[in-house]
Amino acid sequence: MCDWFMSNIKVGDIVKGQITGITVYGVFVSLMDDYTGMVHISEVSNKFIRDLNSKFKIGDIINVKVMEIDENKSQVKLSIKQIDYNVEPTLSKIPENGQGFKLLEENLPVWTKEKMEELVAK
Repeated sequence: MCDWFMSNIKVGDIVKGQITGITVYGVFVSLMDDYTGMVHISEVSNKFIRDLNSKFKIGDIINVKVMEIDENKSQVKLSIKQIDYNVEPTLSKIPENGQGFKLLEENLPVWTKEKMEELVAK
């Protein structure tokens, strides 16, 4: 076991690692020396990810946050979603039509009147 690694990396640290494997349940990451970490799919993103292969490739160098260290097994539990990993802005898949709040502005008085009538009828 590498005592140097354990003395320099602590729970909460953000470190670089290289992806060595991708499964349906997580991404395996090689850290320093003989230590391997895994990012469980639940720690990749707050959004649903159908296939980790669409997000990662073996050999990618990524930043990860150390969540737990098992010194006996030389394993580390890692997280990506707890750091600012995705800095690229996500683009909306909903096309904008330039109407803005016009639909709301036009219908709010009608919806308010209908709801008031419904409440009075009760």
